[in-house]
Amino acid sequence: MAMGRKRDRQQEMWIATNELPRSRGHIFYDWANQVLNAAGFDAFAEAECIRFYKSETMGRPSIAPGLYFRMLLIGYFEGIDSERGIAWRCADSLSLKSFLGYGLTDATPDHSTISRTRRLIDIETHGRIFTWMLQVLANHGLVDGKTIGVDATTLEANAAMRSIVRRDTGESYSEFLTRLAKASGIETPTKEDLAKLDRKRPNKGSNDEWEHPHDPDAKITKMKDGRTHLAHKAEHAVDMETGAVLAVTLQDANAGDTTTICETLITVAKQIETLIEDAETARWVAPNWLSEFVTDKGYHSNETLIDLKEFEIRSYVSEPNRGRRNWIGKEEERAAVYANRRRIRGERGKRLLRRRGLMLERPFAHCYETGGMRRVHLRGRENILKRLLIHVAGFNLSLVLRLMIGKGTPRGLQDLAATYFLVVIGLIARLQSTSSIGSPLHTQKHFISRCAY
Repeated sequence: MAMGRKRDRQQEMWIATNELPRSRGHIFYDWANQVLNAAGFDAFAEAECIRFYKSETMGRPSIAPGLYFRMLLIGYFEGIDSERGIAWRCADSLSLKSFLGYGLTDATPDHSTISRTRRLIDIETHGRIFTWMLQVLANHGLVDGKTIGVDATTLEANAAMRSIVRRDTGESYSEFLTRLAKASGIETPTKEDLAKLDRKRPNKGSNDEWEHPHDPDAKITKMKDGRTHLAHKAEHAVDMETGAVLAVTLQDANAGDTTTICETLITVAKQIETLIEDAETARWVAPNWLSEFVTDKGYHSNETLIDLKEFEIRSYVSEPNRGRRNWIGKEEERAAVYANRRRIRGERGKRLLRRRGLMLERPFAHCYETGGMRRVHLRGRENILKRLLIHVAGFNLSLVLRLMIGKGTPRGLQDLAATYFLVVIGLIARLQSTSSIGSPLHTQKHFISRCAY
């Protein structure tokens, strides 16, 4: 038999659309569209964004607000970090084109259209889209609001450390070291001289002295893996009963947890107040909402515990080992710390602190690891927060889809189908093994069935 060889083919100039190969849209995105359409997402988005669209005949052709927010949701579901990657994925996938409502021959928006629309729509509107998604969760019974957990993580900024400049003189890092070397007597310093001088210099990464010229909001900080980067700090407030993210804030990466918690708790209170204004969603929210607060030892301080006590919020904050403390003249602080200590040593406190690892770390893993937002590709806190609000709204939408179909991402649904297939194979192998106990293949089939389970 002769070996087949690849030959160049002359492509057809014209082809009928009914002859193009088609596949059914992804069942996950069909369910996602069903949830969004049933709640009137497109009408709500258009009503919120209509003031940003001045004319239908002048300027560059725009996309509908519902399509723009759907494309950002795709960034979460597909784990795509950049707007350029989102645009390429939507243009390449027939399932995503169907999710967006585009026909087979229609061109999807490019990345510049997405970024232009993001700049056009303000951050308050992105926040109202996030709140709208919380209302969808509340209508499905996924918002309780009684016990709130708070935690923070760092996001690597789209800015390089080698590009930082002095706040006072505007010098780059190398120019600053060269000036120091010449001042110390080295007329023509080499790279080795500059490195040696830099090693001996204290506080060389101070945010009070250095900034990035194109992203002043990014701060120098140490990441989770020990590396030093320019970064931002994302803080989540999570419903400890359902796992829904009730609020997300973006703050300075070098700010302490006890400093950033105030803005996050205020944002949570505003979100829940918006939910209880609607009669349909208010019936799902607990009457004593925001009455319990759970977090790790990074948020433990006298001032934080006193503030929580004044707002009648029971704290379950892990206490760091500070040794024996002096409480002379600090009766109010001692009462707040001791009350928190009694609560975390009780049965409910231990149960909440064990649950904290699941409810607070899981959104971080889904949004920033598999969701692809650990490193941001935008600059400026407002731009990043716009993307972050819709990204986390995608995580909340996945909770509704997990309730309906068992999985919250397209890849998870695909893995679920593979799991069902293995279970069926295991059942068949189990049935065959029970009918042929004495056969030589019995041991092998029994092993296959155990592996399938």
